[in-house]
Amino acid sequence: MHSGLINNMESENQTGAAEFLLLGLSEDPGLQPLLFGLFLTTYLITVLGNLLIILAVSSDSHLHTPMYFFLSNLSFVDICFSTTVVPNMLVNIQTETKAITYAGCLTQVYFFMVFICTDNLLLTVMAYDRYVAICHPLYYTVIMNPRLCCLLVLLPLCVRLVIALLHSLMVLHLSFCTDLKIPHFFCELAQILKLACSDTLVNDILVYLMTSLLGGGPLLGIIFSYTRIVSSILRIPSTGGKYKAFSTCGSHLLVVFLFYGSCMGVYLSSTASFSSRNRAVASVMYTVVTPMMNPFIYSLRNRDMKGVLRKLISRTCFFS
Repeated sequence: MHSGLINNMESENQTGAAEFLLLGLSEDPGLQPLLFGLFLTTYLITVLGNLLIILAVSSDSHLHTPMYFFLSNLSFVDICFSTTVVPNMLVNIQTETKAITYAGCLTQVYFFMVFICTDNLLLTVMAYDRYVAICHPLYYTVIMNPRLCCLLVLLPLCVRLVIALLHSLMVLHLSFCTDLKIPHFFCELAQILKLACSDTLVNDILVYLMTSLLGGGPLLGIIFSYTRIVSSILRIPSTGGKYKAFSTCGSHLLVVFLFYGSCMGVYLSSTASFSSRNRAVASVMYTVVTPMMNPFIYSLRNRDMKGVLRKLISRTCFFS
């Protein structure tokens, strides 16, 4: 009776003073310096590359168009997205600690959901922008007016803030046991729900519902936009015209494949017989690699962006 009471007390909610343990990508001490160097390098490249995109768009009036407005917002979200995950991981590696407070973990979950979902919706908005530009070029400036562009950025963000808050509040009602080890390098909602001692049925339903609506919905929007875009491009008589039309959306299409491909890889690794550690490794693609690659994809494949970046860098070197 007495031992049963003790066991019951140990299984009580530990969230008041609990700390989660982030096990990271590897527990091998010899790999930690390598992981620290790699993630520090990718983070610095991500921040610098996306900042250059934002500075280039804001400094040149020729880039004050809806397409580059959405691109600069995507770059800002990528910086925030990467900052939500990587710095905490670097601190854990450097200080050789794996602990993160309950409040800190919940905060990371909240901002992670906000920024990854905003990233997803911005890609959908950019696909719609390309659809209007290619399929309705004469009405492009009328449809994609500044007011609509701001609404297309702010409205999805507000929706994501509310949904992320809802998920976070639902987690607050859960009870956690004493074993709070997360086999990941950041606090992921799915992993936290697995650690709960209380019933997570409502949380699981909410996760699947929101993922289906706000994950599958934007993907269907992108597919619809590009179906119409390809149909319009095929009706262009000249080869040069087809190439010019497709080149305006080639970079965006590449980023879409990279983002959704990596997310799909993580999803498949979680449903198949892969370990949680393999899932964590797969997550590196969309949390670290994709935000780093976006500036290279958009700048190297875009003549206007390359020209502005070249002038910006040369001007910086001149003043230094």
